[in-house]
Amino acid sequence: MNFDGASGVVPLARDFARQALYEWGWLPAATADQRAAAEDVLLVVSELVTNACLHAEGPDELLIACENKVLRVEVSDRGAGQPAPRTPHRAGRPGGHGMFIVQRLCLDWGVIRTNGVAGKTVWAELGAPA
Repeated sequence: MNFDGASGVVPLARDFARQALYEWGWLPAATADQRAAAEDVLLVVSELVTNACLHAEGPDELLIACENKVLRVEVSDRGAGQPAPRTPHRAGRPGGHGMFIVQRLCLDWGVIRTNGVAGKTVWAELGAPA
């Protein structure tokens, strides 16, 4: 999904992710575990896109792929910052929870940069429901 000129990018990203989950059979969820896995994906998409909005002039692109029971979310932006969970994490304070949530819900996550190209791609991987 390309975000060029789009407004309301977080709901657009969630709708795009939800449609992909339907296409891959994650939704409609037959069990509570499957429903929780789908909700985790939507939350991670929301957090990564929100971070791009808050810290990197907005997202450029969202990619979601599912292979070998691993779902990968990638959000590209033009920002120079380095996402990281806020340390120490303080659950009772507003803000700063996005990457902590991503770290807790995902199998792994990271940042890809290309030499000579502005910005980065933040990726996260989640396991498919049983």
